[in-house]
Amino acid sequence: MKNDKKVRIGCASAFWGDTSTAAEQLVYSGNLDYLVFDFLAEVTMSILAGAKIKNSNMGYTPDFISQIAPLLTEIKDKKIKVITNAGGINLEACRDALKSEAEKLDINLKIALVHGDNILDRKQELQNMRIQDIDNNEHLPDEIVSMNGYLGAKPIQEALCNEADIVITGRCVDTALVLGPLMHEFNWSITDYDLLAAGSLAGHIIECGAQCTGGNYTDWHLVNEFENIGFPIVEVQKSGDFIVTKPDETGGMVSFGTVAEQFLYEIGDPNAYILPDVVCDFSQVKIKEIGQDQVLVSGSKGLAPSSSYKVSTTYKDGFRVAATLVIGGKNALKKSKIVSKAILSKTNRILEQKGIKKIEKTSISILGTDSIYGEKERAVDSREVVLRIMAIHKIKEALVIFSREIAQASTGMVSGVINFLGGRPSVSSSIKLYSFLLEKSFFEIKLDIDGEMTPVNIELDGSYKYNHLESNRIIYEEFETDFSVPLQQLAFARSGDKGNHANIGVIARKPNYLPYIRNGLKPEIIADYFSHLLNGEINIWDVPGIYGLNILLKDSLGGGGMSSLRIDPQGKAYAQQLLEIPIPIKREILDQEEKK
Repeated sequence: MKNDKKVRIGCASAFWGDTSTAAEQLVYSGNLDYLVFDFLAEVTMSILAGAKIKNSNMGYTPDFISQIAPLLTEIKDKKIKVITNAGGINLEACRDALKSEAEKLDINLKIALVHGDNILDRKQELQNMRIQDIDNNEHLPDEIVSMNGYLGAKPIQEALCNEADIVITGRCVDTALVLGPLMHEFNWSITDYDLLAAGSLAGHIIECGAQCTGGNYTDWHLVNEFENIGFPIVEVQKSGDFIVTKPDETGGMVSFGTVAEQFLYEIGDPNAYILPDVVCDFSQVKIKEIGQDQVLVSGSKGLAPSSSYKVSTTYKDGFRVAATLVIGGKNALKKSKIVSKAILSKTNRILEQKGIKKIEKTSISILGTDSIYGEKERAVDSREVVLRIMAIHKIKEALVIFSREIAQASTGMVSGVINFLGGRPSVSSSIKLYSFLLEKSFFEIKLDIDGEMTPVNIELDGSYKYNHLESNRIIYEEFETDFSVPLQQLAFARSGDKGNHANIGVIARKPNYLPYIRNGLKPEIIADYFSHLLNGEINIWDVPGIYGLNILLKDSLGGGGMSSLRIDPQGKAYAQQLLEIPIPIKREILDQEEKK
């Protein structure tokens, strides 16, 4: 008998700080089976750790409670199950806060907690093991703030098998919030690798919320009602194929382009997207528009996972400060350079007098002068700029002195210093990221349902070994060309970060454009274009299923995320810059496609 069962899952949060309106929209208009909330990122874990130190009842994301509490009656009536990583590093406090809200409404909820990701209490043991960072082989640092493994979907599946209404996790891979329910609903086993890859892709497509429904889209000018943008829903079949859509009568759009951009977003090698439950081969994935705001996704393949979890560690490494000054009038760029040099020189002279080492690590950006494009593309005629000076130092007092000396610029330096955005800048701890791999056997994963602890057995004999050389092969063909157009005329693109590496996904608007795009984006061309940012090699992978390329610019984010002093520490605008690069093409090809 044909199995027509479909599971509808909506995502109401892409990060801690996302809109508070998405959950209500999805609960009332999404016709959902499951509602998921993704709140955690590396910096979030350090913030939550600090919050718990100050208040033992904190350490989770309170936004989850404020967003879901008014919806509990509707969620219960519609039998919607909720999955979230809002537990952060204090899952019990999150559960207690949620139960308190439910009791006010006389609603009984079965809440399951997934423990085991937080291994901070085993810091000394790990330091004795001489752990090494994934990227640079450095050993585990001392002043650790948080340390969490990226768990998979199996614990969530088991929680749902125990009839949990709400599952609260700590750190897990974002895709697990969707894969867990699908494994439960369709009884997928841990060795159904193609299905696990498909479910993981469904999770990946919606994990960033409205980024697949028109947000951050190359063709943003085609998107209506950003103020009422629809949040994403996947309707998944037992086969793993799924439709991406959004609630009716909402803004935004779901199209090949919006979904394809999110598909390549931050996945690195599309032949080997490594997750705890499965290694995904997305190279042959197909994306097809099948109706208004309905896109069908199929073609995922899966391989057995590795035997380890990735562990994300945040640690303190000195202090940092960010100062911003608005400078106006003619020669604003020149004045900004003079001001920044004067402030730093004066601060360092004071530090020298006090016997303190001078400030050596700084980043100066002059916003309004096309500074993200580098000196060779800088605009020099702007008459209104924002001078941003970032600085890092091991000693807090050094940056406090820097912060105080900023103010003199308004009366004792160049003319036209208009404003100090945010006032005198405050000094904060410099939080950095350290990532490593750790055998799954090291972790003790448990379910907590109403205080009763149950171990979760995780398959340990992972066999996958990554082969970078095998997956990174591109064949270039030579074609006649007679003129050039900006990449944006030929492709969609979106960028994001993978640690200190920038990931740029490029998708041809028409299949015939791809060979020309490929030739126009050879590694040496991209390296020259991003020479002011790039400090590593470039990897490029073909993604033939969607006529795309996925590009990784290694060591191009100034340390990335929390470590970077740049104005774009996550590479969000790299795709926008790349879309301006000229691509040689044959006019005949372009004319043929435009006439269709």
